[in-house]
Amino acid sequence: MMKNKQLVLNLLVFAEKVQKGAVQSELIEEAVALGFRKIEVRREYFKDLASERADIKKLAEEYELELFYSVPDEVFVDGNVNPKLGDYLSEAKQMNIKHIKWNIGDFAHFKGDVTELKSLTEQGIAINIENDQTQTSGTISAIDTFMRAVKEAGVNIGYVYDLGNWRFVGENEKEAAEQLGKYVRYIHVKDVTYQDNKPQAAGLDHGEIDWRDILTLLPKDAPIAIEYPTTEKQEILEAKALLEEE
Repeated sequence: MMKNKQLVLNLLVFAEKVQKGAVQSELIEEAVALGFRKIEVRREYFKDLASERADIKKLAEEYELELFYSVPDEVFVDGNVNPKLGDYLSEAKQMNIKHIKWNIGDFAHFKGDVTELKSLTEQGIAINIENDQTQTSGTISAIDTFMRAVKEAGVNIGYVYDLGNWRFVGENEKEAAEQLGKYVRYIHVKDVTYQDNKPQAAGLDHGEIDWRDILTLLPKDAPIAIEYPTTEKQEILEAKALLEEE
């Protein structure tokens, strides 16, 4: 039986509510009501970052939440380390967030040394990168190349295995788990269906991925986030129940 405390709710599940004007502090309250104490906040969902930060920090303290921060930006931009990364860490600190996630970006054309990232990893926030839906930084080789480089350089960056994204870059999630499992610190789950041969995110057991099989290949102690847009509270609770059975 999985420890319930390892389940994370990524606020992507409330995408429709965000479009209708909901702010993330309201969504955190909903997540707490559904039984979650680990929640992933999304930077692109802020309507007004400056004013919402204090509300999120207050909720984190009130409910003793462990917060994750999904930032849709890249570590490497135009051959250099992205100058905004320090700002994102500052935002995270102001919200009492303990984990942050970025995409790698164009590491292949990075002209510097990965040890430049070391100072970012020494600020008390766990840094991870994720396989996104791009050929630049979402393939097995892109993740493996970067993770090997940071490990060799002694830079403390981990990896978020996103189960559904492999289908979007035309790769196999099982091969990815076998090859990249050793780097995994956090897992995002979604299922995938196909419409006109194009992958679409779906709820667990509503698509084609044998997610149970994949989870056996990944670290058992890694937090697992439910991360796909849904409109139904029931769908979130269904995914929660399925993951708690594993």
